[in-house]
Amino acid sequence: MTAARIGIGGPVGSGKTALIEALIPVLQRRRINFAVITNDLVTAEDAERLRRSGLIDPARVGAVEAGACPHTVIREDPTLNMLAGDRMEASIPGLELIIYESGGDNLASTFSLDLVDWWIFVIDVAGGDDIPRKRGPGVLRCDLLIINKTDLAPHVGVDLEKMLEEAREARSGKPLIATNARGGEGVEALADAIAEAVLFTQPA
Repeated sequence: MTAARIGIGGPVGSGKTALIEALIPVLQRRRINFAVITNDLVTAEDAERLRRSGLIDPARVGAVEAGACPHTVIREDPTLNMLAGDRMEASIPGLELIIYESGGDNLASTFSLDLVDWWIFVIDVAGGDDIPRKRGPGVLRCDLLIINKTDLAPHVGVDLEKMLEEAREARSGKPLIATNARGGEGVEALADAIAEAVLFTQPA
């Protein structure tokens, strides 16, 4: 049995790595056997951040250097990521889940379904409440949209409820979750969504 593979993408600074950091202890508590593979342009900075965090065994964190726009290795030619996932599966017995974090990209970033079974797109309120109205492919096509940094809404002049409503309208009712990764809000709901979508288990 091969591990399920999911993707997490979104613009630079939307909170993808912070969201993974918040998700790690939740998945561990649920006894899910998982690993993370990060993508960066020409460094392994996000991978090193996770390895140093103390949250996860460093051997469970891999890194892929895109060498070009991040979407090239999650969409155009995901071979490097597929091989990194294969190596991770070979090294960790019984691996159930691989989380691919894309390098920060734009609203057109999407994942190849040759690479992942299901994917998440992360935007944040500090990036502007007009993002849902722009209807970028990432926002529209992802299996789950995350609107992160909800705690910042009053500080950046964003009407959060209106932003959520416009996102639901743009996505025609497809799933979305509002999160504050730093504070932990919405992270359990995210873990539930992952478990139901690709691990075929009921919410904890």
